[in-house]
Amino acid sequence: MSDPSQSLPPPEQLPNPSWDRVQLARHPKRPHTLDYIDRLFTNFSELHGDRFFGDDKAIVGGMAYFEGIALMIIGQQKGRDTKQKLLRNFGMPKPEGYRKALRLMQLAAKFKRPIVTFLDTQGAYPGIDAEERGQAEAIALNLREMSRFGVPIITIVIGEGGSGGALGMGIANRVFMLENAYYSVITPESCATIIYRDSGKAPEAARALKLTAPDLLELRLIDGILPEPPGGAQDDYDGAADCMKAPLLATLTELASLSPQQLIDDRYAKFRRMGNFFAEGA
Repeated sequence: MSDPSQSLPPPEQLPNPSWDRVQLARHPKRPHTLDYIDRLFTNFSELHGDRFFGDDKAIVGGMAYFEGIALMIIGQQKGRDTKQKLLRNFGMPKPEGYRKALRLMQLAAKFKRPIVTFLDTQGAYPGIDAEERGQAEAIALNLREMSRFGVPIITIVIGEGGSGGALGMGIANRVFMLENAYYSVITPESCATIIYRDSGKAPEAARALKLTAPDLLELRLIDGILPEPPGGAQDDYDGAADCMKAPLLATLTELASLSPQQLIDDRYAKFRRMGNFFAEGA
């Protein structure tokens, strides 16, 4: 009798929802941070600069109101045409971007305003100039300081959530993902290059990385999945924004009942639980 497994196609040719979602997360018409700010918040007042080197256009942020609640909005911003992509550095922040984000979060903590961050980047910019200005140190400082703020922090992954570049703005009490976003320690192409020595095996790497919203919810790395309109957020900006309203308001209301120390403890416990696995001995 012949082996039925021999008639199966290779793994890279099997249905791959992980890779499909990566492609949707990168769709050129997918809404970015400013698109959601325009639809969800009022009286947005953008703030600029890190007070040290310059203003990184790959990160936008400022004060705004959501359903009467004053808060701080910070997000990674990609461009659409060539000019905008270059201006925004393809959504890859440099150290001054993370320092700007930290400055705005410190301002929010000073005035006791909740912080909402939007993640949408393949990763932090890896150029020599960024390294010379302390890219790793800037991200590490954000990780430490975000864990200490006594105000609610909510993170929403709206597109690509790539590595430390995303995590540098993602230490939150609650982390949500849009249905077709992804969140991973590395892009599938880079993973395939390292593991398989072939970037063409990115779809296979995407499947192995468990980077989709359902995967991460099952692993308890995120707190919820925000549904997108049929076809994806790129087909209905207003519908995608509407899907965020109720969960965002409910979460802000929930976290508002916690004291500053409770918010810090909640955030600490959340991240300490990640990656803990226990197995009983024989």
